[in-house]
Amino acid sequence: MGQVAVGAGAFIGVVAVVRAHPVVCGFLAALVLGGVVVVHRLRGGRPGGTGADGGVRAGFTHSIAAYQHMSGSQFEHAIADLARRDPGVRMATVSGGANDRALDVLVQLTDGRRIAIQCKRFAAGNRVGAPVVYAVNGTYRAYHRCDTALIVTTSDFTQDARRANAELDQPLRLVDGRALGRWSAGGRPPWYP
Repeated sequence: MGQVAVGAGAFIGVVAVVRAHPVVCGFLAALVLGGVVVVHRLRGGRPGGTGADGGVRAGFTHSIAAYQHMSGSQFEHAIADLARRDPGVRMATVSGGANDRALDVLVQLTDGRRIAIQCKRFAAGNRVGAPVVYAVNGTYRAYHRCDTALIVTTSDFTQDARRANAELDQPLRLVDGRALGRWSAGGRPPWYP
């Protein structure tokens, strides 16, 4: 009963202050709301926490070593979370799994573009080869109706993969471990030139 009385007294006191100083209280409320919005944006614009994403927190910056210790599914969710940090992203959904047709994450930008991402969580010595480039190139436009495609790896690409990509009419964006580290540390997302 005592806590209810204290709460009611505090509420009455706040109402009295607001009535006596409405302009100052309105200004303070706007400052608090602005602070909440800034904190929300800094956290990636989405609630953090764990859940169906396999324990990956939205807005959390990972090192390449942390990415390499994730499961394939966790890595896909981490890349989707990383994509969602960009204010130009409307949505990023994970669709990887068996028979994913070279699409692990689908990103939809606010300007309407669709981006297919193939995720390859490889150890440092295991590089992504040309067959992955050919598989992604063969499906991202015709099957997934995307405007561009990325292959994101924690490792690197073979020379054959880089050569095959360079010979394509519309080369894919190849994001190696170093580029992923820069992106994860707050760098520009790879779908921008």
